[in-house]
Amino acid sequence: MADEGPQCGKPDFVLLDQVTMEDFMENLKLRFKKDHIYTYIGEVLVSVNPYQELPLYGPEAIARYQGRELYERPPHLYAVANAAYRAMKLRSRDTCIVISGESGAGKTEASKHIMQYIAAVTNPSQKAEVERVKDVLLKSTCVLEAFGNARTNRNHNSSRFGKYMDINFDFKGDPVGGHIHSYLLEKSRVLKQHVGERNFHAFYQVLWGCDDKELQELHLQRNPALYNLTRQGAGLSASDSDERSHHQAVTEAMRVIGFSPEEVGSVYRILAAILHLGNMEFVETEAGGLEQGHLAVAEEVLVNHVAELTATPRKLLLRSLLARTVASGGRELIEKGHSAAEASYARDACAKAVYQRLFEWVVDRINGVMEARGRDPRRHGKDTVIGVLDIYGFEVFPVNSFEQFCINYCNEKLQQLFIQLILKQEQEEYEREGIAWQSVEYFNNATIVDLVERPHRGILAVLDDACSAAGTITDRIFLQTLDTHHRHHPHYASRQLCPTDKTMQFGRDFRIKHYAGDVTYSVEGFIDKNRDSLFQDFKRLLYNSTDPTLRAMWPDGQQDITEVTKRPLTAGTLFKNSMVALVENLASKEPFYVRCIKPNEDKVAAKLDEGHCRHQVVYLGLLENVRVRRAGFASRQPYSRFLLRYKMTCEYTWPNHLLGSDKAAVSALLEQHGLQGDVAFGHSKLFIRSPQSLVTLEQSRARLIPIIVLLLQKAWRGTLARWHCRQLRAIYTIMRWFRRHKVCAHLAELQRRFQAARQPPLYGRDLIWPLPPAVLQPFQDTCRALFCRWRAWQLVKNIPPSDMAQIKAKVAAMGVLQELRPDWGCHRAWTQDYLSSGSACLLRPPTIPQPRTCLLSD
Repeated sequence: MADEGPQCGKPDFVLLDQVTMEDFMENLKLRFKKDHIYTYIGEVLVSVNPYQELPLYGPEAIARYQGRELYERPPHLYAVANAAYRAMKLRSRDTCIVISGESGAGKTEASKHIMQYIAAVTNPSQKAEVERVKDVLLKSTCVLEAFGNARTNRNHNSSRFGKYMDINFDFKGDPVGGHIHSYLLEKSRVLKQHVGERNFHAFYQVLWGCDDKELQELHLQRNPALYNLTRQGAGLSASDSDERSHHQAVTEAMRVIGFSPEEVGSVYRILAAILHLGNMEFVETEAGGLEQGHLAVAEEVLVNHVAELTATPRKLLLRSLLARTVASGGRELIEKGHSAAEASYARDACAKAVYQRLFEWVVDRINGVMEARGRDPRRHGKDTVIGVLDIYGFEVFPVNSFEQFCINYCNEKLQQLFIQLILKQEQEEYEREGIAWQSVEYFNNATIVDLVERPHRGILAVLDDACSAAGTITDRIFLQTLDTHHRHHPHYASRQLCPTDKTMQFGRDFRIKHYAGDVTYSVEGFIDKNRDSLFQDFKRLLYNSTDPTLRAMWPDGQQDITEVTKRPLTAGTLFKNSMVALVENLASKEPFYVRCIKPNEDKVAAKLDEGHCRHQVVYLGLLENVRVRRAGFASRQPYSRFLLRYKMTCEYTWPNHLLGSDKAAVSALLEQHGLQGDVAFGHSKLFIRSPQSLVTLEQSRARLIPIIVLLLQKAWRGTLARWHCRQLRAIYTIMRWFRRHKVCAHLAELQRRFQAARQPPLYGRDLIWPLPPAVLQPFQDTCRALFCRWRAWQLVKNIPPSDMAQIKAKVAAMGVLQELRPDWGCHRAWTQDYLSSGSACLLRPPTIPQPRTCLLSD
């Protein structure tokens, strides 16, 4: 991982000399060119998608950031994940990481890296339960991408739903469970995609990934062009080997998560049924065939396929497709036949609803596996949470419909929360440190949020009223009502209100001035998409399926049509309620932000389109974020950390200060640099107002670094030399004492053996001399000579004086003959056992041996 340096730009946009778009983009381009794709804005991380593999991740990088403070290492996703994890573990704070940006900016990849970091730094004891939760957390991403992601013009793996994941941790900081919330699946993509886009990945993975036997059981062929729902993206499919490997990866992930083989089979059968359902066409007829009244299905075999795959009776399926049952005022059931257009609408509604229920069932199934097992409900409050929000970014297409309206409303809510929390964090920190709070002016998009969600007059409220009018209000009338209510709203416009604006069409378009830019919406299909109605006949049909997986997806199918029920909530209201709940959830946690930027529309590496990035910088509010951060204080650091970095620039603080407190030492350091007027002293932190002060300190530090490096090298070399010298002294001391020990032990052993060997009558004839240390070898030789003389004396002193003359004569003769007769046998090596043979001779009659036999026989 490359280190930061002046040649790589500033690692924090707050340190820019001037907060202008030109300076911001220049720093962004410089860092991107050097493969530094991460940059801070205070504690907010800006990430640029590199569209290539960079050596920024893996176990080594994780170890580098684990346990570190946010600014101790260069900007990185791991630093944000570590900060959130440390806040959760050390301070028992619920935290969340909000990842935002447009499609293709790298949000999903960022969430993967965050999940991998959390999985890597937890569970040092390798408990099976924690490992299970981590496996489910990591594998769930693969499954959700298959069913919720699709190829778009902006991204080959675009998330077409919003995802918020809560990860629960126990008091030790190990994950014990989790929960996934999904938001606004773009189910209209099941039926229709823009040019150059595909349906959800799951359809293509089934067509290309299943083997021939499985395809035959599903009545499918390995050709997406044969099906209406996948024909648009047939030519855009990845290679069949890639789709097959993705299919295998998803199947394996579902197995690891806990899906049974029967459930996996049911999922693939439901996907196949949706594909067959999309190929159904309805024709007017007068008699014969699969008909209901004057309407029939063009290809009868498709009805059989769908009935078989959904495990429902063919007759009931056909009735649901061609007619619907309604209850009259007297609770009498009436069967009303469809026209061809009504049947097509019902077919499309069924296809979208089945896929949505399938996706929701997959999410619920994952949640059921991730729930902590055996948890005591009374201890729930002791668990802490890290939330990861990966949600769609601001979207502007040539034609924007209801889905883009909801997505951009979501981004308005999150932007409002972002500004509020940033200012709230600033204010809370100032109050905690005893610093006077200065009011910061910023664009408050509350008026845009109010335009959408205001009761009775907001766009969603007017849309709900139009949906409840039972077909009497069209999309055009809905637009006219909006014009009436918001004629004078500064962020709303339409062609009727602005006749000269030819970019909008009469009776079809309206425009909202979002914080990120102007977006024109087409109201065509708004009412139908918001109503999102599905006839009760389909719900009852699928609820009565013999497939338990499919049946579990339709619990509302058991409701009797004659029961009086409330009108179901519309899609817009459900989405608004979920957004309100999400914002409340995020506001209750300590937030960390990752702002993702897409560098170019071509999705190629090492290319940064400045115009495209400028637009994203604007609608992500990054310049505004820098201004908010700098409006108070550009930097704030604890006194200890500030001294650790800059103490070498002051003679009173290097290498250690004796000023009583860190605060006094910091004050002395700043006074020497003449910067005391540009700072504020908090209770535990130093607040620096302008980036120029930081630049001054950094430049002073940079000048001293080479000198300090040499000083440290010299000190370190001296330390190493002293360590080596002490080691040698210790070695010599140990050797000296060991030699002394060996000498003492040898002398003691000699003394013991002498005491045992000096007794008569042998006087040590069998004494075995131990092997001496080298230093005692001369001493032992002398001792052996003395011992021999002593032993000889002990033997000789007892010889009678009368025998001494004869003994001396024999000794003299032996000495004389020793040189003259070297072979006389005194020094001969006797190789046979003459002692035993001599003993045998004693048992025989004595004989006179030959003179030379004993001496020469061998």
